[in-house]
Amino acid sequence: MHRSLPEHPAFQSETGIAALRRVLTAYAHRNPKIGYCQSMNILTSVLLLYAKEEEAFWLLVSVCERMLPDYFNHRVIGAQVDQSVFEELIRERLPELAEHFKDLSTLASVSLSWFLTLFLSIMPLESAVNVVDCFFFDGIKAIFQLGLAVLEANAVELCSSKDDGHALMILSRFLDHVKNEESPLPPIGNQHAFFSDDMEPCPITEIADLIRDSYEKFGDHSVEQIEHMRYKHRIRVLQSHEETTKQNVLRVVIPDVSIVPEDLEELYDLFKKEHLISCYWEWNSAVVIQRHDPSRPYAEQYRIDSQQFTNLFKLVSPWMCGEHTQVLAERTFRLLDENMDRLIEFKAFVSCLDIMYNGEMNEKIKLLYRLHIPPALTENERDSQSPLKNSLLSTSRPLVIGKSNSEGIDYQKQLKQMLKDLAKEKDTKAEKELPKMSQQEFIQFCKTLYSMFHEDPEENELYQAIATVTTLLLQIGEVGQRSSSSGSDDFSEDFQTEASTSEQDQVFTDTLKISKNVPSPATGDWIVSFEQILASLLTEQSLVNFFEKSLELKPKLETAKLTQCNSKSSGASQPSRGEIEQLNVQ
Repeated sequence: MHRSLPEHPAFQSETGIAALRRVLTAYAHRNPKIGYCQSMNILTSVLLLYAKEEEAFWLLVSVCERMLPDYFNHRVIGAQVDQSVFEELIRERLPELAEHFKDLSTLASVSLSWFLTLFLSIMPLESAVNVVDCFFFDGIKAIFQLGLAVLEANAVELCSSKDDGHALMILSRFLDHVKNEESPLPPIGNQHAFFSDDMEPCPITEIADLIRDSYEKFGDHSVEQIEHMRYKHRIRVLQSHEETTKQNVLRVVIPDVSIVPEDLEELYDLFKKEHLISCYWEWNSAVVIQRHDPSRPYAEQYRIDSQQFTNLFKLVSPWMCGEHTQVLAERTFRLLDENMDRLIEFKAFVSCLDIMYNGEMNEKIKLLYRLHIPPALTENERDSQSPLKNSLLSTSRPLVIGKSNSEGIDYQKQLKQMLKDLAKEKDTKAEKELPKMSQQEFIQFCKTLYSMFHEDPEENELYQAIATVTTLLLQIGEVGQRSSSSGSDDFSEDFQTEASTSEQDQVFTDTLKISKNVPSPATGDWIVSFEQILASLLTEQSLVNFFEKSLELKPKLETAKLTQCNSKSSGASQPSRGEIEQLNVQ
């Protein structure tokens, strides 16, 4: 506040500053999306010199929302568009100057403050108010033609300038010496001027003469022509901003994933395109459009909801489960939606894909495990029909691993060693323990595995392997259930000291010991832990091969680019009951 025209007597007391504060606060309440932006204080200060507070407020509204659209936000898109238009006008009307400055962005950066403050911050106030008069009469056209007149008046010196700093000094000295002899205001110096003792005195330029020259030499462009040029350059500016956003998002994500940058870039394009397609095809497109917020950090500007995520999941995920894919995608979304705002960002999406494609087997199994416990798995899904009624799955099946030479190998020693290794690893890592899995959750876990193996070249072998593993885990869960019912410590001691204790039961006991510190459900419930599931899966080589095989993302991306739009054009999506309820909540 105290930097708004500090040289003017009206703003050297609390009375003027309080009036300025009230007008700016009122506008922030009217338009919270803009609130307050730099240079609004300078313009409002001048308006208060000539108008009452309410009149100054409505003049400010007119400037910010109609005459200078998109100027006053953190990206200043409107100002950048007009700078791009100004560059085109320089090439058209001042070709010699354009030839000297190969990169006109230098002049554009110098002239940015001309447009943002209507010359109020770089010209003596008694002269700048005349420019503001022309602006309210002719709109932005007056600023364009005055800017061209300033450059034309200094063209000879600018063409002989040595560098950007020299050009900036030439223009600053000229503008500081633009006077208004007819002004009733007392002369007020400009604090933004550049001076040098070894430079010759700059001649005085009368503001009336400068404005007259601007209208005579550069006033032939109509408002319609200016608006047409604005539309054309706005597209280019927005494309440049979108490219900057993408590069910044990729820069943040690349260090945290193993996906190659080229594939990451295509994933970002698919992610963004899914949002844009929904803006046109979805039944709630108005809500979808509002989710894009350029004021947020780069990585959070585009966010997608559950349906959009499901569409992308079906296009690029390697975990295809037939009809079960929809369910798996919805669970994945709930897992990634950590703040429960029903939206996820690109980084969360690509981090999940990175595990599916490039993660170690234990990382993939951990992700699958988390997809089958809350919050990913809902209460309703737990009650789904069990796939464990299949004849392949029985706790009475012999637990033997089959080799290609038909020799049977007792699995207990191998599994026991794996469990010991897991126990040692847990001692060295202070990771947060995963909750144990109930029987209903385990049923859904098995259902997903069966669906994933469908149409795999090794389908039969995988089914046989998962049947063996499931049988083992069912027995482990039953052992844990019995131990919880009778007291785990006493049961373990009895289990180890009984003469009839089998090697198989010893493995179960060791498995229970590994996860005994994990919070458990109510006493007597059937439960298994992540460590038990992982150790059991590791006993089957076909399962290990399935989860460790190399997966290529590139073919999925190529197919996705061809089918993403077609899936929408076949028919606009209809809202589900859940989506309608979510919309009503919002």
